[in-house]
Amino acid sequence: MTTTVRTPGPLSRLLPGRSRQEDRTAGAVRRPLWQTIVLTILVIASLLVFLVPIYWLFSGAVKSNSDIYSWPLKWFPTSLHLDNFSSAWNAAPFDRFLVNSVITTSVGTALEMFNAILCAYAFAFVHFRIKRFLFLFLIGSMMLPGHVTLIVNYITVGNLGWLNTYQGLILPGIGSAFAMFLLYQQMRTIDPEIMQAAEVDGAGHLRRMVLIVVPMSWPMILTATLIVLVGKWNEYVWPLIVTSTASMRTLPIGLLFLRSQEGYTNWGALLAGTVIAAAPMLLLFFLAQRRIIGGMAAGALK
Repeated sequence: MTTTVRTPGPLSRLLPGRSRQEDRTAGAVRRPLWQTIVLTILVIASLLVFLVPIYWLFSGAVKSNSDIYSWPLKWFPTSLHLDNFSSAWNAAPFDRFLVNSVITTSVGTALEMFNAILCAYAFAFVHFRIKRFLFLFLIGSMMLPGHVTLIVNYITVGNLGWLNTYQGLILPGIGSAFAMFLLYQQMRTIDPEIMQAAEVDGAGHLRRMVLIVVPMSWPMILTATLIVLVGKWNEYVWPLIVTSTASMRTLPIGLLFLRSQEGYTNWGALLAGTVIAAAPMLLLFFLAQRRIIGGMAAGALK
């Protein structure tokens, strides 16, 4: 006599005696308690390493100098000194620094992403003779530090008469192999039959890129845009060497100007100026962190 053992089918999960939580944990391997404790301690320690400097920055921006220099450390201000922000704003032309950062970041990001979309589409869908060599050359350029091209770019900008100009700040940085590679990896996942059907209907490369490729690659385009945007906002070395007047400085260079004005004594104003420069990108990251992390993970899996 044989007995038949029935395995639960899909409908058995709908029975009232079986919960969804049991389904999710049925095949899970439970971690030993000591491993859970060690991992929790490591996560908390890593969290403190990142959060403590940020907290000290924001708390120091509203502290008095006596609280900042006190020992033992005062983690909470005895009184709020919001005048540190007005002192920082008036000690340096932060309004001009902010305008310059907004212009260079927005225009530079738009041009860099436009260039990255065109290059990624060409490498993914256009067939030409030296495509493989050019692709390897561009990917290999990611292995070089950005400072390698500083002298060459500075000489070129100087010969063109673009020192202390927006074009000198923006144009040398609109080529990004990193953004191009992210978009290329995304575009490779598009079904070739869709592109072939559009080609049969008479759609050229431009129409296929605008109507098919860009909408289907929009999540990765948004992720790459956010990453490029943060990099442009925080750029320090190139604006420092290509500008020499306060009217063309950006916010990261403005902090150096503020330090020269305030010295090393008024740390409250210096920290307040740092908060002014860092707050927009911190806010943007917290609002879009899920998109950034999700896009990077998707690009890594592809």
